[in-house]
Amino acid sequence: MKIAVCIKQVPTRDWQPRLNDTATWIRDTEATFETNEPDAYALEEALRLKEKLGGEVVVCGAGPARVAQVLREALARGADRGIHVHADTLASADAFVTATALADAMRDEQFDLILTGLQSDDQGFAQTGVILAERLAMSHATIVMEVQADPAARRLRVKRELEGGWFQWIGLSCPAVLTIQSGINQLRYATLKGIMAAKKKELRTVAAAASTVSKLTIAKLYVPEKAKTTRMIAGTPAEAAAELVRVLREDARVIA
Repeated sequence: MKIAVCIKQVPTRDWQPRLNDTATWIRDTEATFETNEPDAYALEEALRLKEKLGGEVVVCGAGPARVAQVLREALARGADRGIHVHADTLASADAFVTATALADAMRDEQFDLILTGLQSDDQGFAQTGVILAERLAMSHATIVMEVQADPAARRLRVKRELEGGWFQWIGLSCPAVLTIQSGINQLRYATLKGIMAAKKKELRTVAAAASTVSKLTIAKLYVPEKAKTTRMIAGTPAEAAAELVRVLREDARVIA
C-alpha cells in the first residue's frame, strides 16, 4: 500500500506561550517545537501496516522551513520519504487552508491511504483530516482505534471510538483518509541506524499553491488568568447554611 501520513509541528507542551504584539499568535522565534503527538501515533500505525502488507510510507507536512525537522524525525523512525509544503503563512493557518495546501501537493501521488492524527495539540480543530478527504474526494473515518486492511480487495475495516465507552466497526473502500486516536499503538523510537539513514532519504520541498481564503480569523489569544473572590453569606446560622448549600449545588455545582 502507498500510505501518506500528515505530520504537524507544534509548540512543545512545557513551553510557556508568549504572544505576538497583536495577540493573534505566539512568538515563533521564541518557541521550541516538536511533533504533534496524535500524528506520531498515525505514523506508527502506517509503519505497522507497511510491515504487514508492504508498500511505502510518505510523510507530509505544511509550514515554514522549521517543519523539515519533524519530517526528518519521521524519516528516522522508518518513513520512506517526505513532502514539505513550504509557506510561512501555514504556521498559524486554519484547518481549511492547511488541508487545501496538503491536498494540492498530495493529489498527484495517488495514495491508497492517508493517516492523520485526530487533532493537533495547538489548535485542536480535529478538522484537517476530514477536509483533506473532501478536497481529495476520498472516503474517511474519524477517531480510529484499529485498522484492518485488505489491499487485494482495496478495502478497510476500522474500529471507531464513540462516546460512553462504545465502539463502531465500519468498512471503507480505498483510497481513504483516517484520523487516528492517540493510544492506538505503542510508539517506537528512532534508532541510530534510522537517524543515519534519514539523512539520505528524499525530502522534497514544494511551494504551497496560491493562498486560500481562511475560514477562521483569530481575534485574540490570551493566557487564562487565575482569580479569587470572597463571598460573605449573611443571615442566621441556619439561613447561612441553607444559602451555602444552595450556592454549592446550583452555582458551583460541586454537590448534587
